[in-house]
Amino acid sequence: MLIPGPDTRVVELRVHGVQGTTPHSLVDAVAAVDVAGDGLGRIVRPADRLRRPGPGPVLQAEGRPVTRVVEGYVWGAMTSGGWARASWAVLFPFSLANAAHWMLPPVPERSTPAHLLGIGLRSLLRLAALLLTVLLVAQTAVVTLDLLAAQCLAPGSACLADAVPASLRTVPWVRTAVGLVPVALLVLVLARLSTVDWRVDRPERDDEPGASVLPGAHVATDPDTPALRSLHVVAALGAVVVIVLGGPLGPLVAPGGHGAAITVAWVLGLVLVAVSALGVMLLDDPTGGAPHRGGRWLRAAAGHRRRHGLVLGACVLLVVAGALVTHLPPRMPGVDVGVQVLAALLVLVCVLFGLLLVPAALLARPAWSAQPRELRPWAGGWMAAPVLAVAGLLGGGFGAGVALTARWLLGGGLPLPIGYGYISLLWGVAGVLGLLAGLLVVATTGVVRWNSLRRDREWGREASLLHSGRARDVELASKAWWWARWERNHSHHVLLILAAVLVAGAVPAIALRLRRVEPAAWTKPLSAFGVVVLGLLAVALLRAVWLAARRPQSGRRLGILADIASFWPREAHPVVPPCYALKVVPELVARTREHLKDRGTRVVLTGHSQGSLLVAVAAARLLEVLPPEDRERVGLLTAGSQLQWAYPRAFPAVVPHSSLAALAGGLDGRWRALCRGTDPLGGAVTTWGRQVFDGMLLGVGYLPDGTEGALPPAVRGPNGALVLGGDHWLPDPARGPFPGRRWASGVCGHSDYTADPEWDRAVAIAAGLSRVDSPDEPLSGSLPALPVARRAVLPDNLVKPLPQPSEPRSP
Repeated sequence: MLIPGPDTRVVELRVHGVQGTTPHSLVDAVAAVDVAGDGLGRIVRPADRLRRPGPGPVLQAEGRPVTRVVEGYVWGAMTSGGWARASWAVLFPFSLANAAHWMLPPVPERSTPAHLLGIGLRSLLRLAALLLTVLLVAQTAVVTLDLLAAQCLAPGSACLADAVPASLRTVPWVRTAVGLVPVALLVLVLARLSTVDWRVDRPERDDEPGASVLPGAHVATDPDTPALRSLHVVAALGAVVVIVLGGPLGPLVAPGGHGAAITVAWVLGLVLVAVSALGVMLLDDPTGGAPHRGGRWLRAAAGHRRRHGLVLGACVLLVVAGALVTHLPPRMPGVDVGVQVLAALLVLVCVLFGLLLVPAALLARPAWSAQPRELRPWAGGWMAAPVLAVAGLLGGGFGAGVALTARWLLGGGLPLPIGYGYISLLWGVAGVLGLLAGLLVVATTGVVRWNSLRRDREWGREASLLHSGRARDVELASKAWWWARWERNHSHHVLLILAAVLVAGAVPAIALRLRRVEPAAWTKPLSAFGVVVLGLLAVALLRAVWLAARRPQSGRRLGILADIASFWPREAHPVVPPCYALKVVPELVARTREHLKDRGTRVVLTGHSQGSLLVAVAAARLLEVLPPEDRERVGLLTAGSQLQWAYPRAFPAVVPHSSLAALAGGLDGRWRALCRGTDPLGGAVTTWGRQVFDGMLLGVGYLPDGTEGALPPAVRGPNGALVLGGDHWLPDPARGPFPGRRWASGVCGHSDYTADPEWDRAVAIAAGLSRVDSPDEPLSGSLPALPVARRAVLPDNLVKPLPQPSEPRSP
């Protein structure tokens, strides 16, 4: 621990989580003012009544005051506010498909089968993402080309008779333009959204880290993203050309040269789709980046000018296709078959992906087989398959819901393509199964909870230690501990159940369609229920867009999952919100390095919830670029973090358990984690395998040298917190109120971590100015004396798993 001098100061740089926050709430002040940033990434400080930045409250360390500066990094504007960002809610299936790439299991070194499987899985993911884009455009064509232009605006139709005169319906190319222009605009919007990116407000540096074992080392911009974006646009335009000219089964029939021109344009449309599909699969070949291998030809072929030429050619072909169709037929023969072919291909790709993922996960299993069960990846590393399945079914369901809603708005009498009847059946079966699964989950939870109460089983024995002598708080905390632990242990099961329900609904629908069997009469209630479910899905997503644009606070509440998915860069799908981590992390690193120029300054990066992942990645980058004497002045504080129970288990290749151990070793005890057992979203970070024995909290966790092992018993802090390793377990409800401090009554759960007095103590320890076992005095003299956990001499053979309570221990 460094000895503080008279000029020592601590800069506490806070980063909030999802849902955003206000600047003054982030820095715990009544007002805040910007001191750096560019409007999207804002550095704020507390402000006085003249709106001048001021210092934060004095930090007590080892009985002496230390100057503290509180800063906050506000990044909520990157994910909410305005119509442009609001439209990203519709692209949530694309974001799920992109996140599935980052959920793939790690590829073991020197394993050729695992390497080949990794290439195949990434290629299939990009192909599935391309099919999702084309499916969305094709379903839009169902609405604009078939329902509106071909049926509703047909000569003699009563649909929109008052709005569109009969004379206009017979004018050549009018109905074709009405059907094609919205589809072309949608493709243009998707292309524009995929080019949105954040400008990083930092000086250029030449010391950026390369390959690393620290968390988030692979979170970087993919150089293939521009080519991927162009291929998605070309595939979408080519698919529209094929659909408008007759569909994938064959072109429209016309006499003479007109028919020949239609056939040529139709073939060119198919070629564009095939070239795009082949391109997205080959672009993911990691060997292509080496200049001495065959991939250099692919990079050269996908150069800037060639990409723009291919997109321009696709646009010209769409215009030619529209010109070849002077009058639309009463029904578009290509939209129904086109949507069904795309859906079938997407299902096939998802099935192949799930099958290939099984051996890939088994080959990666040695990387986590020695870990405790509570730290292993979800679903054995197979979690990417259900995520991709949910993305595909949600994407197809949203398009079908929009079509059903549009038909209802146009009068309800227009027939939809026959494939939509099977989609309605799919979602009807899935809706019924979802209701039954929800009831089963609620009943199971109730039975387990009742059984634990009937047997007087004690859940969260740590709560009894934290609330010693406060019976009412023990009762409240024990209930909250039970529910929070249940949610953390079973949250991923919700996604697995959702995927299983959707797949179960898809199986009978696909089987009936393949056999060309009309759904029986008894399935009509299920189809009707599916129509309701699809309509609600479409309305809910569109309502989310409206609220996100007009009411940013509501938009943030509705966009929690989108915020989490937007953390990951564009890799499998280019039409997703830009990755805010690529802006936040470099700017946090640059701001920290700017503060460290003052030799008396120590910086503690603090992150709450999703912000904990951002500051952990930023701390990892700092350890790689800073000299050793500056690393000692960097600390990390996480609160309500998912860095143990969620991220390493969902993204085992990007945030593996070993990388967190390396980060803890690099910080040498300056990583502190505030956690509450009542927090359903956050949990322990640096410890696991905890148990209460003989009035002591024991556990296994990260050691200061970066290894793992048994930890000394938890030390009770001066204000009631139990400190085990790097984790500070806070009493919730909190003790207090304390004089001169803000206090939150009741169970706080995932909020108000800064209100606990242990926050300041953890900041001092992370800054290297205090020790865990320092004899600090409690803030309130009226607090009863708290029992201190006895220091035990651990036996040499105490390794994982910890000894059972029946085993003797030396005092």
